[in-house]
Parts: sequence; structure tokens; C-alpha cells
Amino acid sequence: MYAVIMAGGKGTRFWPVSRERKPKHLLDITSERTLIQETVDRIRPLVPVENILIVTGRSHAAELIKQLPEIPGENIIIEPFGRNTAPCIGLATLHIKKRTREDVMVVLPSDHLIADEERFLHILAVAAEMAQRGDYLLTIGIRPAKPETGYGYLEQGDLRTIIGGENIYEVRSFREKPSHELAKTFLSHGGFLWNSGMFIWKVSTILEAIKQWLPDLYRGLLQIECALETDGEDEITEQVYREVAPISIDYGVMEKANDVLLLKGEFRWDDLGSWDALWEMSDKDEQGNALWRGGDFIGVDAGNSFIYSPRKLVALVGVEDLLVIETEDSLLICKRGSSQDVKTVVETIEARGRKEYL
Repeated sequence: MYAVIMAGGKGTRFWPVSRERKPKHLLDITSERTLIQETVDRIRPLVPVENILIVTGRSHAAELIKQLPEIPGENIIIEPFGRNTAPCIGLATLHIKKRTREDVMVVLPSDHLIADEERFLHILAVAAEMAQRGDYLLTIGIRPAKPETGYGYLEQGDLRTIIGGENIYEVRSFREKPSHELAKTFLSHGGFLWNSGMFIWKVSTILEAIKQWLPDLYRGLLQIECALETDGEDEITEQVYREVAPISIDYGVMEKANDVLLLKGEFRWDDLGSWDALWEMSDKDEQGNALWRGGDFIGVDAGNSFIYSPRKLVALVGVEDLLVIETEDSLLICKRGSSQDVKTVVETIEARGRKEYL
């Protein structure tokens, strides 16, 4: 079995702590280990380290090699630039095919929080067994704890089979990130799960699905495959990436394909997609305030707020539901519940050419 860890992106929703040079997955947000280190640690009991591949951008490769000395250098796959998850997964699949021709691969994001790792590994092992049995595209659905608008949803279909005591269901439909009202409907319905962004399939299965549903990408992947381990590999890869359309594997393949199956991820999971998510998982005082990484804080009639300020005393008076994030060069103050919109701040900074803050 192989594992592919997708380590791209800018982590814009964690600005100003997360920056282009050091996005979220390279930060030690939940422990003394960075999120990418935790992801590798988590999968190692199931997948040998020589079979763990990490796809990243040029600007982050050196830091990844520094943080993950156990990963062979040839397992760090460089994308010329980000083109969303379908090209990323396609490129990694070619490298696995070059080594093994056929095997099961697990695709994981680099920046998720997962507790109950034994349960997590059992679910992946069962999914891998199912993938080995046929041309199935499998994903992991998470039971929703609230009407979350920041996630996509999976509609659970009929029971297909049971392996290792785990039910495996058909996926009836994929749903994009919903409005709050629609998310509440999904929650009350009971047949909808959060889309975790984790996938399991055989090499041949995903390549055939890309060939069918994303033929332009598939033609580009064929060009790259012919150039692997030649002097022209980097040039051809960059040329293909310039021409291919950015598209997610969900929208490009999973929403259209047949034999898409899911297992329920009955373990604690969070994609840590925002400062709100970090407030929710943090220890809080009697007023509901969370102080991340220590610091100095005084609250007077202030509650349910998240504070990160390692350099300055923060005093909140007569306010609630705030996110206060201070770094050496920036200060973010945001109403809790709106942190998904922090990415708009980053987009505005970029549009104004203020690269020193990116």
C-alpha cells in the first residue's frame, strides 16, 4: 500500500500566523509536532515510510525535507504550481505506477486533526481491502456534529457490503458547501456526512476514472509519464501544469463516477480550516475564552473569545465572540463565526501588492 499526502495550499484562513512561506501544515498548531509531521506519524503503522509520498510546491520542499528527514528525498514530489487536487493526485499516481504498476493508494490531506488513531487506521485498512476487490473509489465520511457550512457533504446511499465489521455504503450524491439553512436540513435528515477529503483506490482505478472524466488532464499525465526520470521531466511537468485546468478530484471525478463508496469515520476529526475550529477544540476558562500558546490576557465582562498574542498583553472589555490574533507585523480582529472570510483579507493584501504580509 502507498500513501499520498497532499501538502499544497497557502493556509489563508490561518493568516496572519500562516504565510506563503510557511502555511498551516508546516506549523505546530495542535502539539509540538507540525501538522504534516502528525499526518506522517499517523499513517506509518499502516504504510512503510518508503511508500509515503508527499506532493508539495517548490517553495515548501526544503522545509518539508527538514521536518521529515525519514521520508526519502525522491518521495517529495514537486508541483510547478498548484492546480487543485485532481492534477496533484494524478501526478502522485504516476510516481506510484512507475514503482509498482498496481497497488492500493490512500490519499490524505496534510493538515487534519484526527484522534483515535487506531480506529482511523482500521477504517483505512478496511477501505484498502475493498479497493483491492474491484474498481471502487472510496472515501471517508464524517458524522456531522453541527450544521457546518465550510465542508462539502456526502449523501449516504444503500449498504454495499460489510468488511471487518465496518459497513460500506454507496454514495448517493456529493453536495457542495451548503448555506446554513441547508446544512441544518442535512443534519436533521441524518443521511449526510461531512466530506473528509480522504480517498482510497487502486492506481489503475483512479487513472481510468481520470481518463473517462478528465480527458485533458489524462492526456497531460501521459506526457508526464513518458518524461519521468528523464532530463525533461521538470520541463514537461511544468508545461502540462500550465495548460491543465485547475479542478478538484471531487468535482472532476467523484461526483460523476460510478462505484463510489464510503465508510463512516467514527473518530474525532477536524480539518482545522479556520481560527473558529481552533477555538472549538481549545481549553477555555470559565468565560469561554481560549488563550492559545500562553500569553497575557485580561478579560472584563468578556467571553467566548480566542486570543493569540505571545508578545503583548491583550485586554478585552465588554465584548464577546472575538478572535484576536497578533503576530510581529500584523493584527487580526475578527468576529467568531466569520473566520472563513479571513481568506478575503489575504486576497485583498495580494491584490494591493502588499507581499510583505503574505
